[in-house]
Amino acid sequence: MRHRHIVHLCILALMMACNSSTKQKEREKTLAEKNIPKVVTADIEEGIKANIAKKVEEGGGYFNMDADGKELRLQLVRVHTEYLSNLGPRRHFACVDLADVSGDVYDVDFFLDGDPGTMTVTETTLHKLNGKPFYTWKQRKNKTWYRVPVQNATNDLLGVVEGEDRFEFYYEVTLPEMKESAKIWIPVPQSDRFQTVELSDLSAPVEHQMLKEKKYGNSIVYMELSPEHSGEKMKLVYNVTRQEKKPYEENSSPTNYLNASLLMPVGDRFQILADSIIGNRRNEGTIMQARALYDYVIDNMRYIKAGKYGTGDAVYACDALTGNCTEFHSLFISLARSAGIPSRFAVGASIPSDRNEGGIDGYHCWAEFFAEGKWWPVDISEANKYTALATYYFGRHPANRIEFSRGRDLQIAPGPHSGSINFLAYPVMEIGNAPAFPKTFFSFRRKSDQETSKDLADLP
Repeated sequence: MRHRHIVHLCILALMMACNSSTKQKEREKTLAEKNIPKVVTADIEEGIKANIAKKVEEGGGYFNMDADGKELRLQLVRVHTEYLSNLGPRRHFACVDLADVSGDVYDVDFFLDGDPGTMTVTETTLHKLNGKPFYTWKQRKNKTWYRVPVQNATNDLLGVVEGEDRFEFYYEVTLPEMKESAKIWIPVPQSDRFQTVELSDLSAPVEHQMLKEKKYGNSIVYMELSPEHSGEKMKLVYNVTRQEKKPYEENSSPTNYLNASLLMPVGDRFQILADSIIGNRRNEGTIMQARALYDYVIDNMRYIKAGKYGTGDAVYACDALTGNCTEFHSLFISLARSAGIPSRFAVGASIPSDRNEGGIDGYHCWAEFFAEGKWWPVDISEANKYTALATYYFGRHPANRIEFSRGRDLQIAPGPHSGSINFLAYPVMEIGNAPAFPKTFFSFRRKSDQETSKDLADLP
C-alpha cells in the first residue's frame, strides 16, 4: 500500500512538473508575441543602479529621501542581488542598502517598470533602519506579495520556523585571478542532535582533502590550486534537516568556554562593565545574570554594517556599540565569560522563512551560554532587529538555519600562513602567502512535503 501511495505521488509530481513547464512555455510565447523582452536579474540590477546614479547626480552627490520629516542624504552601499525579482511583464523589484551621512543604514525597497536599459522607479519605501524592519512581506496564493506591519506579523514572517525545517543548501565559490599557487579552506557543516547534514555534491576543479579541527570538532575542505583555475567555480550541495534548538544538556566541561580568545578578551574593562550591568541580579541566579547582559547588548548596540564590522572584535563593539551579528555576540561572550558564565560562538546561515528558495544574505552567527546544567541558545542581533522576539531568542534558535562551524581562533594543519582562523563562514584563501577573498554566494531550496515523504520512504 505504501509503495502504491509513493507511485501516486510520483505521478502527481510528474504531472505538476509537466504542467508547470507547459505554463512557462506558454508565458514565454505570450511575451514573445507581445514583443516584451525577457528580463534577468542582471538587467534589474543594472536598472536600479542607473536610477540611483541619476538621483545622486541630481542630488549633488547624494540620493535624497524624506523620512518622517527628516531629510536623508544617502549613498549606495550595495544591491541585494538575492532579492532582485521580475514581478511580471515590465514590472520589477529591487532592494538596496543606502547609508546616510549620519552613519545610519537604510534598507530601501524599489519597484521599477520598463525593459532592460529603460527601467524607471515607480515606488520607493524605507524597509529597514539599521536592520530593524518597519514592515515585512507576505506572499499570496497567486504568488504576489503585500506588506504586513511588523507588529501584525507572525513569527514566520519575522524569520522564525519553529519545530523542524528541511531544505537543500548551496555554497558556491568563484575563484579570483591567481598568478601563483593558492590554497583554500571551506567549512563543512556537521550533523549533530539538532541538524542532519548530508553533503550530496561537491564540484571543484581539483581533488580535495578533508581536514579535522580538533578543539571544536569542525570539518574543513582543503584544496591546493594553480593559476589555471582562475575564475572557476566550486559548489557544495547539502541536504539538511534542522530542529529548533532549545536549552539542552551536553556531556562536556563548560569551563573550557571561560577563557579569552584573540578578539574576545576576558576581565579588566569587560568584568567592570559586566558587574555594573548585573548589579543586584548577582543573587538571582546565572540565567537572570545572562539575561541582564543580553538585554544590555540589545538596548545599547546598533546593527550597522560600517567601520570595523564583521570581525567579531569585542573591544571595537564595546567602544563603537555598532556592528553586525559577530560584534553583538562577541561583546556578549566577553561580558558573560568575564562574569564567570561559560559561553560560546557558532556561525552558519539563516534560511529565509518567508519564501522557499533563492539567495541568502550572507552568513549569520549566534551564541550559547551555560546555566543550570544546560546550554542556552541566544540570538541577540535578531532580537535587536525584532524586539517582539526578544523573549523567543533568549533560549531558542529557530529551525531555519544551518551551522557551519563553532568556536574562534581555529587551528588546523595544514593551515593558513596568517595563523589561526578567526572564525570560519566564508572561505579562507591565500594566493602565495597573501590573503584573497573569493566571491561567495549562498542559496537554498526548501523541500516540499512531497519531497519529505519521498525521503522518508527511501529510508532503509
